[in-house]
Amino acid sequence: MVAESALLHGSDGELAHGPKLAHHFETMEKQVHAARFGVWVFLGSESLLFAALFGGYSVYRTLNESAFALCSRELNLTMGTLNTLLLITSSFTVALAGYFIHHDKHRASAFMIFLSILMGFGFLIIKGFEWTADFHEGALPGKFFHLEGIPQAGGSQFFSLYFLLTGLHAAHVIIGMGLLAWAMNKVIRRRVSSRYDLPVEVSGLYWHLVDLIWIFLYPLLYLV
Repeated sequence: MVAESALLHGSDGELAHGPKLAHHFETMEKQVHAARFGVWVFLGSESLLFAALFGGYSVYRTLNESAFALCSRELNLTMGTLNTLLLITSSFTVALAGYFIHHDKHRASAFMIFLSILMGFGFLIIKGFEWTADFHEGALPGKFFHLEGIPQAGGSQFFSLYFLLTGLHAAHVIIGMGLLAWAMNKVIRRRVSSRYDLPVEVSGLYWHLVDLIWIFLYPLLYLV
Protein backbone atom coordinates (compact mmCIF):
# COMPACT_ATOMS: atom_id res chain seq x y z
CA MET A 1 0.00 0.00 0.00
CA VAL A 2 1.35 3.41 -0.99
CA ALA A 3 1.36 5.90 1.86
CA GLU A 4 -0.89 8.95 1.56
CA SER A 5 2.00 11.33 2.02
CA ALA A 6 4.38 9.68 -0.39
CA LEU A 7 7.55 11.71 -0.84
CA LEU A 8 9.10 12.16 -4.24
CA HIS A 9 12.71 13.25 -4.69
CA GLY A 10 13.69 16.14 -6.97
CA SER A 11 16.90 16.39 -8.95
CA ASP A 12 18.55 18.58 -6.29
CA GLY A 13 17.86 16.21 -3.43
CA GLU A 14 14.96 18.24 -2.01
CA LEU A 15 11.75 16.47 -1.13
CA ALA A 16 8.52 17.17 -2.96
CA HIS A 17 5.21 15.91 -1.60
CA GLY A 18 3.29 13.64 -3.88
CA PRO A 19 -0.48 13.39 -4.22
CA LYS A 20 -2.61 12.01 -1.41
CA LEU A 21 -4.26 8.66 -1.86
CA ALA A 22 -8.05 9.06 -2.07
CA HIS A 23 -10.03 6.82 0.26
CA HIS A 24 -11.80 4.99 -2.59
CA PHE A 25 -8.53 3.78 -4.21
CA GLU A 26 -6.51 0.84 -2.92
CA THR A 27 -3.16 2.01 -4.29
CA MET A 28 -1.63 5.14 -5.79
CA GLU A 29 -1.05 3.23 -9.02
CA LYS A 30 -4.81 2.66 -9.43
CA GLN A 31 -5.52 6.29 -8.62
CA VAL A 32 -3.11 7.57 -11.26
CA HIS A 33 -4.44 5.08 -13.82
CA ALA A 34 -8.03 6.20 -13.15
CA ALA A 35 -7.08 9.86 -13.51
CA ARG A 36 -5.27 9.22 -16.78
CA PHE A 37 -8.17 7.16 -18.14
CA GLY A 38 -10.64 9.88 -17.16
CA VAL A 39 -8.64 12.49 -19.04
CA TRP A 40 -8.60 10.36 -22.20
CA VAL A 41 -12.39 9.87 -21.97
CA PHE A 42 -12.83 13.63 -21.61
CA LEU A 43 -10.57 14.31 -24.59
CA GLY A 44 -12.59 11.81 -26.60
CA SER A 45 -15.82 13.66 -25.79
CA GLU A 46 -14.22 16.96 -26.84
CA SER A 47 -13.14 15.37 -30.11
CA LEU A 48 -16.72 14.21 -30.75
CA LEU A 49 -17.99 17.74 -30.13
CA PHE A 50 -15.70 19.28 -32.72
CA ALA A 51 -16.23 16.38 -35.13
CA ALA A 52 -19.95 17.20 -35.13
CA LEU A 53 -19.21 20.88 -35.74
CA PHE A 54 -16.80 20.05 -38.56
CA GLY A 55 -19.48 17.82 -40.08
CA GLY A 56 -22.04 20.62 -39.92
CA TYR A 57 -19.58 23.05 -41.49
CA SER A 58 -18.91 20.60 -44.33
CA VAL A 59 -22.64 20.24 -45.05
CA TYR A 60 -23.20 24.00 -45.22
CA ARG A 61 -20.09 24.45 -47.33
CA THR A 62 -21.37 21.87 -49.81
CA LEU A 63 -24.69 23.72 -50.05
CA ASN A 64 -23.03 27.15 -50.49
CA GLU A 65 -19.69 26.28 -52.05
CA SER A 66 -19.13 29.48 -54.04
CA ALA A 67 -20.15 31.81 -51.19
CA PHE A 68 -17.98 29.93 -48.68
CA ALA A 69 -15.01 30.12 -51.05
CA LEU A 70 -15.45 33.89 -51.37
CA CYS A 71 -15.74 34.29 -47.60
CA SER A 72 -12.64 32.18 -47.02
CA ARG A 73 -10.63 34.60 -49.18
CA GLU A 74 -11.71 37.45 -46.90
CA LEU A 75 -9.92 35.88 -43.93
CA ASN A 76 -6.40 37.01 -43.06
CA LEU A 77 -4.25 34.10 -44.22
CA THR A 78 -1.08 35.64 -42.74
CA MET A 79 -2.56 35.85 -39.25
CA GLY A 80 -4.04 32.37 -39.54
CA THR A 81 -0.70 30.93 -40.61
CA LEU A 82 1.16 32.73 -37.83
CA ASN A 83 -1.29 31.36 -35.27
CA THR A 84 -0.79 27.88 -36.68
CA LEU A 85 2.97 28.17 -36.25
CA LEU A 86 2.51 29.45 -32.69
CA LEU A 87 0.34 26.51 -31.65
CA ILE A 88 2.54 23.91 -33.32
CA THR A 89 5.60 25.38 -31.60
CA SER A 90 3.77 25.50 -28.26
CA SER A 91 2.95 21.79 -28.57
CA PHE A 92 6.66 21.15 -29.06
CA THR A 93 7.57 23.12 -25.93
CA VAL A 94 4.87 21.28 -23.96
CA ALA A 95 6.36 17.98 -25.10
CA LEU A 96 9.79 19.23 -23.98
CA ALA A 97 8.31 20.12 -20.58
CA GLY A 98 7.18 16.52 -20.20
CA TYR A 99 10.60 15.27 -21.24
CA PHE A 100 12.41 17.51 -18.76
CA ILE A 101 10.17 16.66 -15.80
CA HIS A 102 10.62 12.98 -16.63
CA HIS A 103 14.34 13.61 -16.09
CA ASP A 104 13.76 15.72 -12.95
CA LYS A 105 14.83 18.96 -14.62
CA HIS A 106 12.27 21.17 -12.92
CA ARG A 107 13.53 24.57 -14.01
CA ALA A 108 13.74 23.58 -17.66
CA SER A 109 10.28 22.02 -17.51
CA ALA A 110 8.74 25.11 -15.89
CA PHE A 111 10.39 27.35 -18.49
CA MET A 112 9.02 25.28 -21.38
CA ILE A 113 5.51 25.45 -19.91
CA PHE A 114 5.90 29.21 -19.46
CA LEU A 115 6.87 29.56 -23.13
CA SER A 116 3.81 27.54 -24.12
CA ILE A 117 1.55 29.85 -22.09
CA LEU A 118 3.14 32.90 -23.74
CA MET A 119 2.47 31.44 -27.18
CA GLY A 120 -1.12 30.84 -26.12
CA PHE A 121 -1.39 34.52 -25.22
CA GLY A 122 0.13 35.38 -28.59
CA PHE A 123 -2.46 33.24 -30.34
CA LEU A 124 -5.33 35.01 -28.57
CA ILE A 125 -3.90 38.47 -29.28
CA ILE A 126 -3.52 37.74 -32.99
CA LYS A 127 -7.01 36.25 -33.12
CA GLY A 128 -8.34 39.36 -31.38
CA PHE A 129 -6.79 41.61 -34.05
CA GLU A 130 -8.23 39.36 -36.75
CA TRP A 131 -11.74 39.44 -35.25
CA THR A 132 -11.56 43.23 -34.92
CA ALA A 133 -10.68 43.58 -38.61
CA ASP A 134 -13.59 41.27 -39.50
CA PHE A 135 -16.00 43.42 -37.48
CA HIS A 136 -14.90 46.61 -39.22
CA GLU A 137 -15.24 45.03 -42.68
CA GLY A 138 -18.77 43.80 -42.00
CA ALA A 139 -17.79 40.12 -41.89
CA LEU A 140 -20.26 39.40 -39.10
CA PRO A 141 -22.44 36.41 -38.25
CA GLY A 142 -26.12 36.05 -39.11
CA LYS A 143 -28.24 39.06 -39.99
CA PHE A 144 -25.37 41.45 -39.18
CA PHE A 145 -23.38 40.29 -42.21
CA HIS A 146 -22.90 43.06 -44.80
CA LEU A 147 -19.79 42.26 -46.84
CA GLU A 148 -20.03 43.53 -50.40
CA GLY A 149 -19.73 41.07 -53.27
CA ILE A 150 -20.78 38.02 -51.23
CA PRO A 151 -24.33 36.60 -51.13
CA GLN A 152 -26.12 37.35 -47.86
CA ALA A 153 -27.28 33.78 -47.15
CA GLY A 154 -23.98 32.01 -47.76
CA GLY A 155 -21.89 34.78 -46.21
CA SER A 156 -23.92 34.93 -43.01
CA GLN A 157 -23.74 31.14 -42.68
CA PHE A 158 -19.97 31.08 -43.18
CA PHE A 159 -19.21 33.76 -40.61
CA SER A 160 -21.71 32.33 -38.13
CA LEU A 161 -19.81 29.06 -38.29
CA TYR A 162 -16.45 30.87 -38.37
CA PHE A 163 -17.08 32.77 -35.14
CA LEU A 164 -18.65 29.72 -33.49
CA LEU A 165 -15.69 27.46 -34.31
CA THR A 166 -12.90 29.94 -33.64
CA GLY A 167 -14.63 31.33 -30.54
CA LEU A 168 -15.12 27.86 -29.06
CA HIS A 169 -11.52 27.02 -29.88
CA ALA A 170 -10.31 30.26 -28.24
CA ALA A 171 -12.23 29.26 -25.09
CA HIS A 172 -10.35 25.95 -25.13
CA VAL A 173 -7.06 27.84 -25.53
CA ILE A 174 -7.85 29.86 -22.40
CA ILE A 175 -8.74 26.71 -20.46
CA GLY A 176 -5.56 25.04 -21.70
CA MET A 177 -3.47 28.00 -20.56
CA GLY A 178 -5.06 27.68 -17.13
CA LEU A 179 -4.16 24.00 -16.97
CA LEU A 180 -0.60 24.74 -18.06
CA ALA A 181 -0.31 27.42 -15.36
CA TRP A 182 -1.56 24.88 -12.80
CA ALA A 183 1.02 22.35 -13.99
CA MET A 184 3.79 24.96 -13.95
CA ASN A 185 2.92 25.80 -10.35
CA LYS A 186 3.19 22.11 -9.48
CA VAL A 187 6.60 21.95 -11.16
CA ILE A 188 7.91 25.08 -9.46
CA ARG A 189 6.74 23.84 -6.04
CA ARG A 190 8.25 20.42 -6.85
CA ARG A 191 4.96 18.61 -6.40
CA VAL A 192 5.85 16.52 -9.44
CA SER A 193 8.92 14.57 -10.49
CA SER A 194 9.98 11.67 -12.67
CA ARG A 195 8.07 9.38 -10.29
CA TYR A 196 4.83 11.39 -10.54
CA ASP A 197 4.38 13.65 -13.56
CA LEU A 198 0.62 13.30 -14.08
CA PRO A 199 -0.22 17.06 -13.84
CA VAL A 200 2.28 17.84 -16.59
CA GLU A 201 1.09 14.89 -18.67
CA VAL A 202 -2.65 15.63 -18.54
CA SER A 203 -2.29 19.37 -19.10
CA GLY A 204 0.01 18.61 -22.02
CA LEU A 205 -2.53 16.19 -23.49
CA TYR A 206 -5.24 18.84 -23.34
CA TRP A 207 -2.96 21.39 -24.99
CA HIS A 208 -2.15 18.94 -27.78
CA LEU A 209 -5.90 18.54 -28.36
CA VAL A 210 -6.25 22.32 -28.64
CA ASP A 211 -3.44 22.31 -31.19
CA LEU A 212 -4.97 19.41 -33.12
CA ILE A 213 -8.36 21.13 -33.35
CA TRP A 214 -6.73 24.22 -34.86
CA ILE A 215 -4.83 22.07 -37.37
CA PHE A 216 -8.27 21.03 -38.68
CA LEU A 217 -9.76 24.54 -38.45
CA TYR A 218 -6.91 26.21 -40.32
CA PRO A 219 -7.34 24.40 -43.67
CA LEU A 220 -11.16 24.24 -43.38
CA LEU A 221 -11.50 27.98 -42.88
CA TYR A 222 -8.46 29.50 -44.55
CA LEU A 223 -7.27 27.14 -47.28
CA VAL A 224 -10.07 24.96 -48.71
